[in-house]
Amino acid sequence: MNVQSDAAVSPVSLALSEYISTAAARDLPPPVLLKTKHHILDTLAAILSGSRLRAGKLAAADAARFAAVPEPTVMGTALAVPAETAALANAMAAHADETDDSHLRGRFHPGCGIVPAAFAVAEVQDRSGADLIRAVALGYDIGARLSMSLGYANPNNAVGHSTHSLGAAFGAAAAAAALCRFDAARVRHVLSYACQQASGVPYWHRDREHVEKAFDFGGMGARNGVAGAMMVAAGFSGVDDAFSGRNNFFTGFGEKPDPAVLAHGLGARFEIMAASIKKWCVGSPIQAVLDATEALIAEHHVRAGDVRHVRITMPDDRMHIVDNGAMPDVCVQHMAALILVDGKLSFASTHDHARMQDEAVLAVRRKIELIPSPELSKAVPARQAIVEIECSDGRKLRHHAKAVRGTPDNPMTSEEIEAKARDLIAPITAAERAGKLVAACAKLETLRSVRELRPLLQQG
Repeated sequence: MNVQSDAAVSPVSLALSEYISTAAARDLPPPVLLKTKHHILDTLAAILSGSRLRAGKLAAADAARFAAVPEPTVMGTALAVPAETAALANAMAAHADETDDSHLRGRFHPGCGIVPAAFAVAEVQDRSGADLIRAVALGYDIGARLSMSLGYANPNNAVGHSTHSLGAAFGAAAAAAALCRFDAARVRHVLSYACQQASGVPYWHRDREHVEKAFDFGGMGARNGVAGAMMVAAGFSGVDDAFSGRNNFFTGFGEKPDPAVLAHGLGARFEIMAASIKKWCVGSPIQAVLDATEALIAEHHVRAGDVRHVRITMPDDRMHIVDNGAMPDVCVQHMAALILVDGKLSFASTHDHARMQDEAVLAVRRKIELIPSPELSKAVPARQAIVEIECSDGRKLRHHAKAVRGTPDNPMTSEEIEAKARDLIAPITAAERAGKLVAACAKLETLRSVRELRPLLQQG
């Protein structure tokens, strides 16, 4: 029996739950509205393209077991399943590879967990496009703050817990609670269930097929966040404040926790503005390498036949994630070689495992030297890279990519984001429907119900 009153709830939990409970009625500043629509479109595109990759296919096949309870859409299929299952399947498809967005300070991929969770609950509750936008922006705010509040000195080496799983779970829970129109007390119960379901151990980089990683980064958090909201909607009660008191969330998950971070700047600092959309559908540490290599190709017309030696200097704190990776899109040597051979990259080429055995690509790959840099690990903006190419004719070319394309320091335009989305979506839904989905997302705030998007999210 729950006997706690608001008087026994910490100021942080009160402020957090009040903010979440009023999010649905709160207008967003125009730049935040636009950027949230960009991230929704980018994530939907990642889901649809990922629905044809191994993690997406497996998740959809598992979801098919629940098709007798038709609720939200499993995107890229004709399935409609319970909200928790749809959130899981769509989130795994969203991170079936390295197409989705990221948040550097929060150390997680917000879109793959938050957008599928918000979309599933919005479908169940028959919410508007404006409701969805506000819930997604809220999810980024809460997920990022939760990760930052844990006080991990080095999240890459955090003992025991993965910020990639935790941020997604709490962002999904907050978005789901807002779409359910819960009051502050029930929001706190949803957050308590998020705490109880919190999980994730940071060995995800050892997943050679990107299936468990898709679950860790997206599927688990989306499913658990929605499940908590659905349980509270069904009348489940919970602990009123999971973030303070004896044996609270931070005693189990924090390193040098600062609970005040959870509510700091809410309504003034929108974390979605600090999130990045990927230009390249590859692992985040490879983005700057491809930016630099593309710049050298464009400026000097260098190609594979010109190359004698390539030196790639990267931050030493994340190089291990992409150094000789087993999958093409998370192997920096393969990606650099591939763009030099082809002169460009596409979603298809970055996911073509056969090209990893292409002798033309392997010949260039053997000429690549990877150099770890402690200095670049500390550099601002983060994730910089330097590519140096020594050519057979004696030319020595160098490009230092400092602000990765798609990050807040070097954002992509609406046109670039929409072009990326069309390229990802059209092979799944057909070009005409892809164009309609892009157009619908551009005016998402005018949509009466997100259910109107269902026909545009199914396979062609």
